[in-house]
Amino acid sequence: MRRLLKISIKGIKFFRFGNKMGWKNIERPGVFGDKKAEIIAGYDSEYGKSNWRIVHKHAEGFIQFPEVCKLFEESYLQDSIRRETLWAQLRDTALDVYDIDESDRESGLDYSIQNNVATHIQDIAIRNVFVRRGWEFEGSELVQIRSKAEPFGKVLTPGRVPFHDPQLIVVPHLAGWWDINSVEDFYQSNKVLQVRE
Repeated sequence: MRRLLKISIKGIKFFRFGNKMGWKNIERPGVFGDKKAEIIAGYDSEYGKSNWRIVHKHAEGFIQFPEVCKLFEESYLQDSIRRETLWAQLRDTALDVYDIDESDRESGLDYSIQNNVATHIQDIAIRNVFVRRGWEFEGSELVQIRSKAEPFGKVLTPGRVPFHDPQLIVVPHLAGWWDINSVEDFYQSNKVLQVRE
């Protein structure tokens, strides 16, 4: 039976599971990006469809995608408090936010609704932060939250938003386009490919 440990982070409850259940760490694969489908197909081919998984290192155990998203959201919530003027400008400008494609909006507040191109979390995290803070979008523009998108994407991309607990980030940090100790740094540096033993 899987050993679960209940964790609470500022009102967010999730379960962290240990690595005692027959899973072996293979590598820290880093960025999937737009090659996600190709990478997944490669893992399916090499290990078998149900014989591998992607998890994230968290403290002494590993967490799965829903819990990772809650950590994203917590970091964005804290950023909304730290940079409230910026977030107020986003509120006044945006009708809604998206990451890669405007169809990302179909995810609403649900992190499990993902397209097959690349994973998008930051837009959903921002929507959830708005709900948690009792805000509504008051603008008329669809705002892209991506590193090259002006003006908000550049500063609200997960590669620039600080991770709320940088001590949890696995070292050595993986190198990439993101800032050290950012949300993206946590997402990429803590990502682990595991296969069944």
